[in-house]
Amino acid sequence: MTLQKNFWATNLKTLRNRRKLSQDLLAEQLGMTRSKYNAQENGQTVNPTVEDLFKISDFYRISVDNLLRTDISILSDGQLSEIEKGNTAYQKGEQLRVLAISTDKNNRENLEYVPIKARAGYLAGHNDPEFIASLPKFSLPQLPSGNTFRMFPTTGDSMLPIPEKSDIIARFVRDWKHLKPQTLCIVILRGEQDFVFKQVTQQGKEFLLESLNKTYHPYTVPISDVLELWQFHSYQTQILPEPFTETQDLSRSLKTLQADIRVLLERAQK
Repeated sequence: MTLQKNFWATNLKTLRNRRKLSQDLLAEQLGMTRSKYNAQENGQTVNPTVEDLFKISDFYRISVDNLLRTDISILSDGQLSEIEKGNTAYQKGEQLRVLAISTDKNNRENLEYVPIKARAGYLAGHNDPEFIASLPKFSLPQLPSGNTFRMFPTTGDSMLPIPEKSDIIARFVRDWKHLKPQTLCIVILRGEQDFVFKQVTQQGKEFLLESLNKTYHPYTVPISDVLELWQFHSYQTQILPEPFTETQDLSRSLKTLQADIRVLLERAQK
């Protein structure tokens, strides 16, 4: 089963906060009780009535389709203004990130795997429910609930010490504005035939992309060229770590000795 991500509840909160309205005042203007509105904003109302959909759509001048299917929290004020003006390009989602997901028979999100042979096709099919449905899928225990995860294979040595050909499990990033500097991410870039695994830092209207392997030089890309960000969660590999060398063992022992000395000095000063 495939479906589009439903952003109704998060969009209500985003739009209300942008207008700096309290729930009480907004509910009054919409002609509904605060408890009814609060249930919708908190995701407790799974199927809003058609009347409520139209009320809120008319109030914000945003189509029902965009309220349900577009993550408004990631839009700039200019993009939101275009939606409010009825710009058809934005209404169709041609310039927005619409996340397609798949679910199991119990309506739980699957963990899709993007194999090597599908990497080039992911750029065109990342928001196509049929393409996502065609990907291998499975589940892993103990992944944080309430998030969307996907697995991507890596190639090359730019992210050493993470071994080459590791499979990266990553969480979909909905709000880019709160991304911490040098966050490890799978980056889906517009116009690329592939995706990259880099440390990501936002710098104005650009992202700085850095490799863990410092022999690779950092570079910047316009934010407008980024289609998706998937934040690193964990990785799987079939490569065993190399055994410690005598030098590494000596270095580790020296660090332990230095820590012990600091503790003794701190106690002597008390």
